[in-house]
Amino acid sequence: MSQVPSNPDYPPPPAYPEYNQGPPAPPARPNPLQQPQTRPVVTYTLIGINIVFFLLQQVGPMILGQDLTQFGLKANELIVLGQYWRLITPMFLHGSIIHLGFNLYALYIFGPGLERHFGRPRFIALYVLSGFAGNVMSFIFTSAPSLGSSTAIFGLLGAEGVFLYRNRRLFGGSARRALNNLVLLAVINLVFGLSSPGIDNFGHLGGLIGGTLFAWIGGPILAVKDDYPGLSVVDTRESRDAVVAALIDLIIFGGLAAVTIFMRGGG
Repeated sequence: MSQVPSNPDYPPPPAYPEYNQGPPAPPARPNPLQQPQTRPVVTYTLIGINIVFFLLQQVGPMILGQDLTQFGLKANELIVLGQYWRLITPMFLHGSIIHLGFNLYALYIFGPGLERHFGRPRFIALYVLSGFAGNVMSFIFTSAPSLGSSTAIFGLLGAEGVFLYRNRRLFGGSARRALNNLVLLAVINLVFGLSSPGIDNFGHLGGLIGGTLFAWIGGPILAVKDDYPGLSVVDTRESRDAVVAALIDLIIFGGLAAVTIFMRGGG
């Protein structure tokens, strides 16, 4: 009987890749999460406007024949007499270069991110309405003249807090840490304002309330959308929500200003 060699030189069996391999792996997503990208044009424009107004405050009496500071600061008795623009213009005026620098630095830190997520029209509304709300609260509760964009800046702080809280599931633990830091920053500034003369704390508080209210009603609520080959972040808010938020802010703080003017003998 002949023996069969232990390693016969037989040709290998044919390969059937469709049976020997699993399903093909999906192609990799080159950009897994796409967030809205936009140049912070409004933020930089607001910074520029504040700088220009500050320069005009310095040279106004010589060039324009008008003291821009006295023309635009919040002065209660003049508001009662009908100079209602003084509930808007103080947010573009500053008392010193240090005052201007601190506020513009805060705008530079918080503005671009909020502008990116809120969009330019909504960000403009947030800034102006926050400043207006702060000036109204100052008009009601503080008799001293005041000026400065910190009323609007505190509105941005409030809006940032609302944005982080409403979208905390999307941002995870980083949102919680940022929110805690934000609350601490706001509290420190308010306490510092209470303990320091010459700081309009009611203006800060009004701006904080106005910005928080606007962002809660009309600010972005984000969701992740499968947008192959990546994922994109979309805002689920309707544009009319921002309009409603703006109207509510205007009605509340405009109404408070009107009632106060009437009670003080104006109108």
